[in-house]
Formats: sequence, structure tokens, C-alpha cells
Amino acid sequence: MSTNFSLNPDQKIADLKEHVKHFIAVLSGKGGVGKTTVAVNLATALAESGYKVGLLDVDIHGPDIVRMLGGNALPAVDEDEKIIPAEVLPNLKALSISMMVEEGKPIIWRGPLKHSAIKQFLGDTKWGELDFMIFDLPPGTGDEALSLFQTIGQTDGVLMVTTPQKVALDDVRRAIEFVKAMNQKVLGIVENMSYMRCKDEVVYPFGRGGADLLAQEYGVPVLGRIPMDPKALELLDEGKPITLYYRGSEVEKAFRELAENVAKAVEK
Repeated sequence: MSTNFSLNPDQKIADLKEHVKHFIAVLSGKGGVGKTTVAVNLATALAESGYKVGLLDVDIHGPDIVRMLGGNALPAVDEDEKIIPAEVLPNLKALSISMMVEEGKPIIWRGPLKHSAIKQFLGDTKWGELDFMIFDLPPGTGDEALSLFQTIGQTDGVLMVTTPQKVALDDVRRAIEFVKAMNQKVLGIVENMSYMRCKDEVVYPFGRGGADLLAQEYGVPVLGRIPMDPKALELLDEGKPITLYYRGSEVEKAFRELAENVAKAVEK
């Protein structure tokens, strides 16, 4: 992958920003809380609602959106050596480093290479006209998040994904402070694995009220509560987004509500 930015990279980013209405980053303080699950299903729900969406996997070392989207669509390169992102749905384009390397091969890059790749994914890619560009960031506050915010500048906000358990909340607090230090806005909290419905009973495997505590502490809304469902996990492993393949389920409805809340939040 070329990293030649002699053709004014700042102008390329400025041009991208003229063609994308809203930039939203999805971040978590720790791994394993379902951040990519939220990013993928948010993107597909927005696309099915009629919005034109781009989904960029900024998790260089642990890119997972390809598996969750089915892995069939691939990017291309045009005659001007511009990347053409994979068209997953009529209204959804996606791009990930895992689309460009051999499956299972690790990306052994230091910060400067990751920074160059992120700039190329943004400035040297034909995203076209988009209503939303969703960034799936790696967990924590490392190189990728720093590079993205420094490159793209002001976003419409960052979705903080957490589970209700205290150890996840501690890490989210650190991530929120990072977002604030980068002069970005916390758009809201998404509580994943919020609860589980067992027949007529609702149980809370990871505790209850964690997202509300964060929301109150930082003065931000809870934009979504996503329930646990073993069937949903199976579908994701099969490359079938919940919003597309689990119609009528409580999980699908939760992601649809999240997408609606996000759209309202950025269009205020």
C-alpha cells in the first residue's frame, strides 16, 4: 500500500470533509465490550434507513468488521491509484486493512506506519457523498485514535461503548478524558450486554446501572442499551449483521433505536 502524500494530504482531507455530512467515532475503554459489534450494526441500521454510510475500520492490529460483514465484498484500486471501498450494501461502503492482507497475517507496524495508513484510508479513498462516516477504533487511547483525531479534526462526536461492570466503567472514564483532551465531543454512551431475557425474566449478568452512572457523571445521554442474545453472537461469527439477519428480535430493535438516536443527536 502506497504512503505517498506529495499531493497535499491536508487538501485531500478537506475535500473528504466537504463530501461527508457527519463523522462519528466508536470507541471503548477496554476490549471485549462489543465495540465493533456496535459499529457494524449501527452502520447497517443507518444504511437500511436510507442514509449513505461509510464504515472505516481504524483498528489496525485487530480488524474485525470484515468477518462481521461476511467478508465477501473487497475494495479495488482505480486508474489514479485511489482506493475504492467495498460496497457491502447499496448504501454502505466499508474499508479495513484486513481486506488488503492475507487472512490471519499480523500487522506489525509502529505508529508512523499506522498514521500513514489512516491518512490514506481517509484521503486516498473514493468514499463519494456520505451522510455518515463511522470509525471503528481499537480499544483504549493509543496511536490509531490519536492519528484519526489529529487527521480528521472535529468530528460530530464519539460513541463510548461499555458494559455495566465496574472494570469497564473505569476504562471508559479514561477514554472519555482522552476524548475531551482531543477536543472531541462525547456523543453518548452505548451499554452493550446490558441485560438478558430468559423467558419472562430479565437478568443483568454484568450488573445494572453502569451506563446511567457514566451519563450522569459526564452529562451525556445513554443512546442505546443492547441486550445479550446467544443467537446474535452466532450470526456475527457467521458474518451476518444482526440488523439484517435477526429481524424482529429485541437486539435488532435495540440497534435500530440506537441508529435513530444517533441520527437525531447529530442533526440537532
